[in-house]
Amino acid sequence: MDSKAKQLGKYEGGKVWFITGVLRGFGRELASRFLKQQKPMFVLAFLIISTLITTSSLMAQKAVTPPMAQETITPLMSKDLAEFPGKEVLMYTVDFPPGFSSPVHRHNAQVSVYVLEGSVVMQVRGGKEVTLRPGETFYEGPNDIHVVSRNASSTKSAKFLVFLIHKKGDPLVIPAK
Repeated sequence: MDSKAKQLGKYEGGKVWFITGVLRGFGRELASRFLKQQKPMFVLAFLIISTLITTSSLMAQKAVTPPMAQETITPLMSKDLAEFPGKEVLMYTVDFPPGFSSPVHRHNAQVSVYVLEGSVVMQVRGGKEVTLRPGETFYEGPNDIHVVSRNASSTKSAKFLVFLIHKKGDPLVIPAK
């Protein structure tokens, strides 16, 4: 390391400080020639660093963004209703993770809900929004549009039992507006 660089306190092994020394010590022509020779390397280094910064930022964002939580449906029973040909009764539990909310939908069925754990908020179009706790129930008719169906808590799961009577083979959930 030369004495001028030591005096300036700027020599850290980098090309920028080397170029500064070149400009001061050897003249602009030599520095200009050096920069022209090194320009493709600077451009390549810039592109590589930009790509790495962008990629690492996206990877970090993906790592901290949790996947979209989904409800868990556990079938318990399915039984054809002999007295009502083509109809069946289903029983299943639904687990809502913390903060979960289902989109607006309908069931085209007779639906009874019984809350087992946590609390859920339910509402059908034209009805009142209600918050249900363990032991409380909710009913949806075949023509009801379920506009609110969410976990009331952002920190605790909720679980409820569903008893549903519908036409066999029909979808359980139908998206609605």
